[in-house]
Amino acid sequence: MRRLSLSLIAVACALPFAAQAQSTLDKVKASGSIGVAYRESSIPFSYLDDKAQPTGFGWEICGKIVDEVKKATGRADLKVTTQAVTSANRIPLLANGTIDIECGSTTNNSERAKQVAFATNYFYTGTRFLVKAGTAVKTLADLKGKTVVSTTGTTNFKIIRSLNDEQKLGIDLIGAKDHAEAALLVQSGRAVAFAMDDILLYGLKASAANPAELAVVGDPIQVEPYAIMLRKDDPAFKKLVDDTLATMMKSGEFERLYKKWFESPIPPKGINLQAPMSQELKDNLKALSDKPAT
Repeated sequence: MRRLSLSLIAVACALPFAAQAQSTLDKVKASGSIGVAYRESSIPFSYLDDKAQPTGFGWEICGKIVDEVKKATGRADLKVTTQAVTSANRIPLLANGTIDIECGSTTNNSERAKQVAFATNYFYTGTRFLVKAGTAVKTLADLKGKTVVSTTGTTNFKIIRSLNDEQKLGIDLIGAKDHAEAALLVQSGRAVAFAMDDILLYGLKASAANPAELAVVGDPIQVEPYAIMLRKDDPAFKKLVDDTLATMMKSGEFERLYKKWFESPIPPKGINLQAPMSQELKDNLKALSDKPAT
């Protein structure tokens, strides 16, 4: 009886470990489904088109990754379950298994790397400001005593909050649930500026009803990499994702996709971001680095 009890305890203790150790590829193969997350307004990485379907640069790359997952698992019938995420819930939903991969505009940094893993960096950006055209704002100091919005759960929000405290600027920093809401606060006059990654600001400006009413201003406060987000401690799945990106980057497919989404008219309004590839990204097409921001 004692031996039986000890055996049951051993099995009970092993179960959580076994569940935790299950790789994404094993999980996907067993379930026949992969959870792919997207953002609703992270133009042009992943956002909703005029039919309320996810699209974008990151979304297409994740489509290539899903194709490789089908081959690796032998599941040609693999079902793709899509899930909208926000800056606040993207990490918890990945960690708890609701989603298996996040295809958006997430900064790869050391703090997040404690909870999740990142694939090869596939974009580089810096924090700047979206303001109404003609607003006398060029630097962070120009926002002293004014209302600034940033999206809750982003590195941008943390950076502005930290600099506001360090430099005693007296900025009234407010949080928005997503980028679209933050841009609306600027357009409605409830905030003077929206602090966010410059490429996302260009996308929001270009997709506005009247783009000429908005401007992206200021020098980048810092440069940070974006990367596709994965669960932590899953080397097999990370290798598949990194290998897929490496193949695209070495073959020229990545550059063609970049031109499609950053230097050509994109849906739903046919806007052109006119954002040529940065030198940091050009360098990483050769380096294939997943180095995080500090």
